[in-house]
Amino acid sequence: MTMKYDKKWLAEWVMNKTNSTKKDAGELVDGIFDEIAKTMVKGEQVKIAGFGVFKVSRRAAREGINPRTQEKIQIPAKVAPKFRAAKQLKEAVK
Repeated sequence: MTMKYDKKWLAEWVMNKTNSTKKDAGELVDGIFDEIAKTMVKGEQVKIAGFGVFKVSRRAAREGINPRTQEKIQIPAKVAPKFRAAKQLKEAVK
């Protein structure tokens, strides 16, 4: 069974745990995600002990091969978000 956990669900969970309003809990959740994103935009990483690390991965430009035509193609450099789970999270998921 797959559960859908999204920002709305997370805000409701925070609201119930903190006895705050739905609006305040939603602002808190949005603020957390905004700060993580802003930090990553600066190229810095966000470490959450026991959970993992959000960081920016820089991939250099390279040459690849189109699998359909076997032509050589240029793949441009890319910057992408990356998450690495902490040891505790990996062990909990086993």
